[in-house]
Amino acid sequence: MNPQVLLKKYWGYDDFRPLQKEAVELVMEGRDTLTVLPTGGGKSICYQVPPLVADRIALVVSPLISLMKDQVDSMTALGVRAGCLYSGQDPQEQFEVRQSIAEGSLRLLYVSPERLAMDGFIERLDRLDPMFLAVDEAHC
Repeated sequence: MNPQVLLKKYWGYDDFRPLQKEAVELVMEGRDTLTVLPTGGGKSICYQVPPLVADRIALVVSPLISLMKDQVDSMTALGVRAGCLYSGQDPQEQFEVRQSIAEGSLRLLYVSPERLAMDGFIERLDRLDPMFLAVDEAHC
């Protein structure tokens, strides 16, 4: 599906903000992309739209658990399958996220840096063939 159509469908915006469209296009081309935008500049859309267009899972690494939870809640409210994995998470929640991963229904998987570094995690994700890996809040 067209990124512009998805932007309207899920977020209600007619147009991308400055630099968002270019970032989305580069990600869709499979190019390494560094997107630096001010707070409130819409960085999240730059990595949330491409997996919806491609209908594939993408991995988002974030050091801020509260931000991950907010992003997952927001995406779920929009009708997008998203989940997160982090230490201290309820085991039932982890099970449900892992089940969604196994079913191939997730489009966005948010993980903490320590989860990414766990033994075997990268290898398990590699089998899923994620569209890309995004690092959010890299300054943290």
